[in-house]
Amino acid sequence: MGMGKAGFYYPGADRLLHPPPLLSLLVLITFSSRVQIGVCQVQTPQCRIQKCTTDFVSLTSHLNPSLDGFDTEFCKALRAYSACTQRTAKSCRGNLVFHSAVLGISDLMTQRNCSKDGPTSSTHPEATVEPCNYHSRHHGPHAAGGERARPAYLFCGLFGDPHLRTFKDHFQTCKVEGAWPLIDNNYLSVQVTNVPVVPGSSATATNKITIIFKPYQECTEQKVYQAVTDDLPAAFVDGTVSGGDSEARSLWVAEKAAGRHVEIHAGYIGVTVIVRQQGRYLTLAVRVPEELAAAYDETQDLQLCVNGCPTAERIDQDGLLLPPPPPVLGLQQQQQPGFQHQQHPGPAPATPRGPALEASRRRAPWPSARSSWR
Repeated sequence: MGMGKAGFYYPGADRLLHPPPLLSLLVLITFSSRVQIGVCQVQTPQCRIQKCTTDFVSLTSHLNPSLDGFDTEFCKALRAYSACTQRTAKSCRGNLVFHSAVLGISDLMTQRNCSKDGPTSSTHPEATVEPCNYHSRHHGPHAAGGERARPAYLFCGLFGDPHLRTFKDHFQTCKVEGAWPLIDNNYLSVQVTNVPVVPGSSATATNKITIIFKPYQECTEQKVYQAVTDDLPAAFVDGTVSGGDSEARSLWVAEKAAGRHVEIHAGYIGVTVIVRQQGRYLTLAVRVPEELAAAYDETQDLQLCVNGCPTAERIDQDGLLLPPPPPVLGLQQQQQPGFQHQQHPGPAPATPRGPALEASRRRAPWPSARSSWR
């Protein structure tokens, strides 16, 4: 053995001189984070190097070095990372994290034989469409026209004796005794049953709510939820708590307070329904995308949430039913000889509501637009 320069050697030591690119990236990010924590003043509000690094991580975290095509995709991501640093170079002047990233990018491009010119990865990779998610289906990156705006929502509520808020933000107090449809469109039906609060009074309150989610593709079969006073189940009438694939969470029931507050989320149509019991009666709040609320035909026009209560069912501020509109007299009848216009007394006023009813009105102010969706 000849004499030579002393040194140490062990198998695998040569690999430390050229670490895998993802390992180098991890070291770079760790160093960058430590610098930011230790010297918080280095990162100025205008310097966006952290955003560049985050985008690079999202573009490369799923890559596998053992698979074909790794080098191509990794070089695309590196070029995108480099372009991002160039765009923020002016505002990052003197920033240690920025200069460390620039050096790290250069080293990685040399190790992987990446050219400086060539295609780059998109910082917004295409997301897959979830067929049973309304927002992904209609307002995701693959939506018609490329629109990604959030959908417009409409709100409807029924509570008290009973007070109604329509989709058009009209507020009414109605009698509507018996079973009445609040919503009846191609996707959803909501029906309430109202009973008199005081015998002989025009005021009623809700003691039963029936909600039907109609079948939709592979997302859910028909599901029915029904609540009555003192019985707010945390499941549909068939005993299940979800519809369709439970993992997709296209439709499910969530109990917020046992026997008092239940929410039903229909993710496949973007609908949320809230059912509560207040005292002896039920209240309802519904949030529906605007385009779905309009999905009905002429045979489904009787919807309190859409058109409000019929005039004959509305109650004025004094607790009296509004008088029906006067009959329209035909022109021929008015032109008959000897016809004389007579004053006809209006209909007799309805029975005023009792003190308990007025107290209920005072306790139930109109809700704000988002009070039920906190």
